[in-house]
Amino acid sequence: MKKIFIVSLFAMMSYLLKAQNVQMHYDFGEDRQMLTSTLEMFRPDSFGSTFFFVDFDYGGKKADVTGVSRSYWEISRELKLWEPPFAFHIEYDGGMFRTKTLSAPINSSLLFGGSYTVKSKDFSKTLSIQVLYKYIEDANDASFQLTAVWGLHFFNKKLSFTGFADFWRQDVVVFNDNGKPSNADFVFVSEPQVWYNFHKHFSVGGEVELSTNFSGNKGFMANPTLAIKWIF
Repeated sequence: MKKIFIVSLFAMMSYLLKAQNVQMHYDFGEDRQMLTSTLEMFRPDSFGSTFFFVDFDYGGKKADVTGVSRSYWEISRELKLWEPPFAFHIEYDGGMFRTKTLSAPINSSLLFGGSYTVKSKDFSKTLSIQVLYKYIEDANDASFQLTAVWGLHFFNKKLSFTGFADFWRQDVVVFNDNGKPSNADFVFVSEPQVWYNFHKHFSVGGEVELSTNFSGNKGFMANPTLAIKWIF
């Protein structure tokens, strides 16, 4: 539920993607069955673009709490120091989570590196690739992250296929279905989304969170959602 508008395509892209939106997802994943809200903003300017999103999870079977069980935000800046398709990328990630028995921070991360963006002439198809150095607080001082962000729009923008994929190096403790811990040294997360755009302000769709060694879960997981989106 995140990074849908992060590609740096500046003013014309801002118009086509309708930069600010709020989403509400219902997560059908095992041990989840919860609501997640997402607020996103993408704002281009003459020097590049700024993107942020804020996620809140509400409850969930695994967390076994009422109210907000996880908060997470990400903010990034792309600097257009030269002509596209290259740009400089800097990013901060962080958050908190809580269960019935504990609350703890999500390791803050600082990332920087470069991005390469390609697009069709009408901006209906875009792809951004990022290669980033990653500092993870209390985990890895020197790591890396590879990110892909895409946007595909069809049938006069009535149907949209958007999303991202992240792969990064991190020393993490993960748990199998029986609660047995083990160590892992990489994490993968991808969230492809499909939206039907009824008009310029309202969409219905969903996503599938595909992950490996993510959020303390060992191995591969697929968690689908059903969602609505309001575009400001």
